Amino acid sequence: MSALNAVASEPMTITCLVADDHPAVVRAVSEVLIAGGIEVVAQSRDGEEALAAIQQMQPRVALLDLRMPRLNGIEVARRCARSTPETYVILYTAYSEQALLTEALDAGARGFVSKEAPLAEIVRAVQLVADGRTYVDPVLAGVISSPAATAKITQLTQRERDVLRMLSDGHSNEEIGKALFISPETVRTHVRKAMAKLDADTRTEAVATALRQSLIA
Repeated sequence: MSALNAVASEPMTITCLVADDHPAVVRAVSEVLIAGGIEVVAQSRDGEEALAAIQQMQPRVALLDLRMPRLNGIEVARRCARSTPETYVILYTAYSEQALLTEALDAGARGFVSKEAPLAEIVRAVQLVADGRTYVDPVLAGVISSPAATAKITQLTQRERDVLRMLSDGHSNEEIGKALFISPETVRTHVRKAMAKLDADTRTEAVATALRQSLIA
């Protein structure tokens, strides 16, 4: 085998950022990844720090705690999808609320790892996601893919959930339109469709039903 072929056959090293507001978690996860042959190029303690590091370092994978100070993992994933789409996001979470995981999928997350999982499983998750595939921890898979959850998730479109989520935060049609780059009339259309699907007579009732059924967080 020529030297050129030998170099070509060597697998590319996976680069990864690890972000969690608990230093012990960052240290333990990083050690496991490094032992698994993954290069940890940055470690962050909060979402804003993680986002800046991702944009600067552009790692192949970003392993983010779902709940972090300043920016949570979902918001970091959402911004990464726009600014650094070549970085794939895995969320590392102790939470299994359907609404949070659905929102994370909407934001572009490619993987979910439970904090209850063995640390060695994180290496496998990072390897799969780095290869362009997805990874869902078995502990969380039931929340995302159970028939009941799937029915709820597919009942409303992503845009309808976005609109209802912003309505629940008190935004007007005009404010929602500007944020989502759509017209106020399109916002009203999404609201009407969501109301019909949720059998709601008013937008307030639609928001309340979506929150109660964990369709939005």
